[in-house]
Amino acid sequence: MRNQKALISDSRVEQRILSIRGQKVILDKDLAYLYGVETRTLVQAVKRNIGRFPTDFMFQLSTEEFSSLRSQIVISKMGRGGRRYPPYAFTEHGAIMVASVLNSERAIEISVYVVRAFVRLREYFSTHKELVNKLKELEKKLDIHDEAIQSVIAAIRQLMEPPKTKRRRIGFLGDNGKA
Repeated sequence: MRNQKALISDSRVEQRILSIRGQKVILDKDLAYLYGVETRTLVQAVKRNIGRFPTDFMFQLSTEEFSSLRSQIVISKMGRGGRRYPPYAFTEHGAIMVASVLNSERAIEISVYVVRAFVRLREYFSTHKELVNKLKELEKKLDIHDEAIQSVIAAIRQLMEPPKTKRRRIGFLGDNGKA
């Protein structure tokens, strides 16, 4: 047990967290691996306790999402010993609820790693949002400064141009005032 626990670090849990439907989730197969059970055992435990898993805790991927995921992370093809149904995706709260329905010592221990991974990702993305907002503010300031600099340069160019004066004609004027 100690060796298995040592093999699961916070970063390994973070690598299994995906962004689907705008939420950070972990798939049933990854959660089963972390909790040390088979995927079908985890899914059966969830289905027996479905009342504990509202839609903000867990949802099943659509076939389109599943197809897209399969091409991205190389899940085996259907009909060849692979999955026959789209996986379930668990939010942070759903992952903790799975630990409570599995009710094993390992699931309870690993749930701490799962919570830490979700929290760390949330902190990372909140910091990321702050940086994005600060960059936007800087861009606005630069745009304002660029406009001011451009108007100063235009004014300097106007000052550098020689003054335009009317040219006087050279010569004698006749009686009718024409040359």
